[in-house]
Amino acid sequence: MNISTIGLCRLHSQQIAATSFKKAKQLVSWMGALQAQDYPMCKWAVGIRLPAATEKTVEAAIHKGEIIRTHLLRPTWHLVAAEDLHWMLALSAPKLKASLKGRHKELELTDAVLKKSNSIIEKALTKNGHLTREELVAELKKARIAVDNNRSSHLLFWAEMEALICSGSLKDNQPTYALLNEWVPKKISLTKEEATAQLTLRYFTSHGPATLPDFVWWSGLNITDARRGLESIKDQLQEETIAGQSYWMSPALVIPPGKPSSVYFLPAFDEYIISYKDRSAILADNYKKNAIWVNGLFRPVIVVNGQAAGIWKRSIQKGKTIVETEFFRPPAKKMTALIKKAAAAYGHFLDQPMELKPGVVL
Repeated sequence: MNISTIGLCRLHSQQIAATSFKKAKQLVSWMGALQAQDYPMCKWAVGIRLPAATEKTVEAAIHKGEIIRTHLLRPTWHLVAAEDLHWMLALSAPKLKASLKGRHKELELTDAVLKKSNSIIEKALTKNGHLTREELVAELKKARIAVDNNRSSHLLFWAEMEALICSGSLKDNQPTYALLNEWVPKKISLTKEEATAQLTLRYFTSHGPATLPDFVWWSGLNITDARRGLESIKDQLQEETIAGQSYWMSPALVIPPGKPSSVYFLPAFDEYIISYKDRSAILADNYKKNAIWVNGLFRPVIVVNGQAAGIWKRSIQKGKTIVETEFFRPPAKKMTALIKKAAAAYGHFLDQPMELKPGVVL
């Protein structure tokens, strides 16, 4: 294995090139967690890894509580399988809560305010069932809890970290919050060491080849805990030294023979790009500014033969999905059919007519 084959291997470990999974919850469980702050795009992050899936089938899994959208790891929004939520949250929450002390002091979110907020949220959800963000914020306002200056986001985030709430079913196609222990009854309890080992194994089997610094970035764990996690399960992994670095992966991962041609239209914030500290194996330095904006916005990327080759965007016009592309350099003519096929896969996922509009070369 060498640098040029890392991307091809990741297409397989991340289930993009091929998958044996049939259901969204199986795929999300395999991945450990999928970054999900862009709600429409996170559904496509599941769909591109499940060729038979549609937006409706992914939404159904969310609506039934099979997969949950909540804050974990670094932190940001992630999709996780329901059965993994409690132990993963317990592993992430202490560090994330500690990191909030300074900001909470600035916002005057005292222990008393946080406790009152949690009580209001719990009562509202107990009485009314699943509520949207706007409905919960309205309840906080009625209780004269300040929600300006991004306080509402901090209050809801704190309730998540306290294992009080998580995402619920859809209401008029809008995400809601639910009481965690009602929506996702706790079934699995792991010690910190067990949870760390489980998270480490999930990451390297689903994201490998990857390095320890990659895992530290993705997991949000400190280097000491991450290293202990790797030490505890490295006998279940395969190690490869590439350019002087140790890469870890599942021993079952097969290095693709040759360089098979492939094109994929990845969603914004996709794990294929975002889940590694070092992205140089799949995204050339001179194209980073096109794919990742300075404010940390990871744009939807076109991947050709394992390498980021352009960006794309979608719009809806008169019930039709318009997909526009911007390549970093002109694609080879032999890739035209694969580009059309990749765009058509997104149209199939949305179950809408689709039109491809090739754009400029950046």
